[in-house]
Amino acid sequence: MIEIRAEHAADVAPRERLLDACFGPNRFAKTSERLREGRLPARGLAFTATRAGRLVGTVRLWSVDAGGCPALLLGPLAVDPAIQRQGLGSVLMQAALGRAEALGHGAVLLVGDAPYYVRFGFDGAMAADLAMPGPFERARFLGLELRPGALAGAQGILRPTGTFAPVPAVETYAEVARRRAA
Repeated sequence: MIEIRAEHAADVAPRERLLDACFGPNRFAKTSERLREGRLPARGLAFTATRAGRLVGTVRLWSVDAGGCPALLLGPLAVDPAIQRQGLGSVLMQAALGRAEALGHGAVLLVGDAPYYVRFGFDGAMAADLAMPGPFERARFLGLELRPGALAGAQGILRPTGTFAPVPAVETYAEVARRRAA
């Protein structure tokens, strides 16, 4: 049985391994990554799918400004290659979009495979007056309004607005020496 749940801190390493398996090392070069870099996912909008305690899927949404309109950027959505094409990606999408709507968010944007995402209501026309802050494929830039009119008047380049991720503490040489001497 597969369980969809909120992401836990212990999910970080297996999530990163899954993303590497699905997207390879070039995933960090994508423009969408620039909008996620140094930020936390939007509160309550990071999901994990597990089977028998093993992480097999993930989806996260990030806060962005979409040309003057608050929105979410979805991604990445990933499913373990061994169980792809069994509907887990759709279940993760429905969970993420349903929760985003329940939390009062008005719109979601993404860069992805249009034939896949159109079934969830995504449409290139919703993102037509918006751009990513770097190279992107226009035909893959899609939007969805969870609330009618949420992207009305949105134009310009997306920018990140989410909470900054905490910076890990770095111990200085002097601190290490003091600790060892104690």
